[in-house]
Amino acid sequence: MKRRALISVTDKTGIVEFGRGLAELGFEILSTGGTFRVLQEAGVPAEEVADYTGFPEMMDGRVKTLHPKVHGGLLARRGHVEDEAAMAAHGIDRIDVVAVNLYRFRETVRREGVTREQIVENIDIGGPSMLRSAAKNHASVAVVVDPADYAVVLDAMRAHDGALPQDLARELAGKAYSHTAAYDTAISRWFADESARERGGARHPAAFLQSGQKVQDLRYGENPHQHAALYADPDHSGPGLAQARQLSGKELSFNNILDLDAALGLALEFDEPAFVIVKHNNPCGTATAGSPVDAFIAALDADPLSAYGGIVATNRPLDLSTAEAMVERGTFVEAVVAPSVQPEALAKLGEAKWGKNVRVLELGGLPVPAPIPTVRMVSGGFLVQDLDARGVAPAGDTVPTQRAPSSDEAAALEFAWKVCKHVKSNAIVLARREPNGACVSVGVGAGQMSRVDSVQIAVQKAGDRAKGAVLASDAFFPFADGLEAAIAAGVTAAVQPGGSKRDDEVVAAADAAGLAMRLTGVRHFRH
Repeated sequence: MKRRALISVTDKTGIVEFGRGLAELGFEILSTGGTFRVLQEAGVPAEEVADYTGFPEMMDGRVKTLHPKVHGGLLARRGHVEDEAAMAAHGIDRIDVVAVNLYRFRETVRREGVTREQIVENIDIGGPSMLRSAAKNHASVAVVVDPADYAVVLDAMRAHDGALPQDLARELAGKAYSHTAAYDTAISRWFADESARERGGARHPAAFLQSGQKVQDLRYGENPHQHAALYADPDHSGPGLAQARQLSGKELSFNNILDLDAALGLALEFDEPAFVIVKHNNPCGTATAGSPVDAFIAALDADPLSAYGGIVATNRPLDLSTAEAMVERGTFVEAVVAPSVQPEALAKLGEAKWGKNVRVLELGGLPVPAPIPTVRMVSGGFLVQDLDARGVAPAGDTVPTQRAPSSDEAAALEFAWKVCKHVKSNAIVLARREPNGACVSVGVGAGQMSRVDSVQIAVQKAGDRAKGAVLASDAFFPFADGLEAAIAAGVTAAVQPGGSKRDDEVVAAADAAGLAMRLTGVRHFRH
């Protein structure tokens, strides 16, 4: 009995070699459009699907493989009496191999100047249909969506007289369904985004879909007894942490990646050169300055004790002078992420006593902030919310105190407010603007059940640097005691959302001390 393979791919990588290998194994090849031409030009014998079905390709290619002779050949159960009789009655031959990958929908959506009609035309119908038919009948049909699997399939077929072992066939079928599921997810998200734009606001769809492509297995999760892996969003374009290239160091851990993401998210808040040092998902040192090296030194000096073993992120290329400062200061660093890394900077880091272990990641550019939702798993489901991307001075920002912030205080408050957004609640950040214009956090209180406790921790961390510093609070002060503790330490200005029943008492305490305050009207809880 003749054996057939159907090949119709958008990504032509390796397809000539795969087609030639199938032909050598005795397969007759069916193909379509551009794939058929590529095979013919390479001397691989193939027959057009339209000639096989006797039904011409039509409607600008919308209809070409949607035919009973294709899907009957894929779905017919081998050895099933009624299926075999139906094939014989209708002149249907079995198809034993399907190699298909789909129209470039994601790439089309990202293309500048693309029209809605062009996007819709790049929604593949025939390809997913063939993949699903073949995968359903994987007991008899080999389905291949990834060019990286071509050699694996050919080697297995050569070893098993043109057939596939069932474990491999099942694996490939699952991969095919994952492929079509991710493809449909991208289409669904595009429709949802379009509808949200037309409604004039960010709304969450009735069904929230997410797909991911595994980048790597991790040694373990938050703890050694937990399994973990890193996945990339196939709909993400441009630089990102999941797309970064690791240049050196030990294998990344689950906790490394979480902390790298936290540090990078804060570094990207700033236009000026910035460095962020994170421990346990909280920034222990953050600074902006006129140069990256000055920003790094200031961030490290913010809390050198906590910075030991920290995760470092910057919004500037990692240059030699900054790498020299890292080595000279001697503080152990677990990982560093930057838009780019100069080769001489990487070599310099390698000279440190911890240099062979430090994980250095290069993003390949600055990630562009995108309105992606955040997702948190809960028992029986998950929560979805908009990204907390509100600006520093939203409409409604007010100064309720008798004294307005000075220019230096205003700059420090803006800086502290950005940092505070990235600290676990209850969050308090003390910061200063230095004479050279640099801004630096000097005390951080994070994750406390009481806001006044967070203030006291931040004040303790700051020590003498609390005198003349400013304070940012991610939510309102429920009582005046938290602000009064900061005032006692020498804080001169504060920024907070306001909205407490006791705002008048808090403002009165500020006025009594001559403290300037901003009320933003926006809360930045981070649980």
